[in-house]
Amino acid sequence: MAIRASGWAVAAALVFATCGAARADEPATPPPTKLKGGLSPTAQLLQLMDTDKNGKVSKEEFMHFMEAEFDFADTDKNGELDPKELLRFQNRLSHPLGGPGR
Repeated sequence: MAIRASGWAVAAALVFATCGAARADEPATPPPTKLKGGLSPTAQLLQLMDTDKNGKVSKEEFMHFMEAEFDFADTDKNGELDPKELLRFQNRLSHPLGGPGR
């Protein structure tokens, strides 16, 4: 089954990039680039991904950003995401602040 980038993947990237809170059993994420307040999620994502600041996201910028997200999810650093890592990644997306009610 082929996996392709989707709205979910872009949302995942935004959640990881803008959420600095990590659970105790997960490595800390590097601090994101300082974001301007009051921007829409799409504008925030553009700000994070657009490294050359031309107002657009190239395939290279997009892939670099997503590679960083993969590297974060690959907790054992073996270059593959196993079911446990994918589950942890999915749970983090569902509960970015460490759990419901937080």
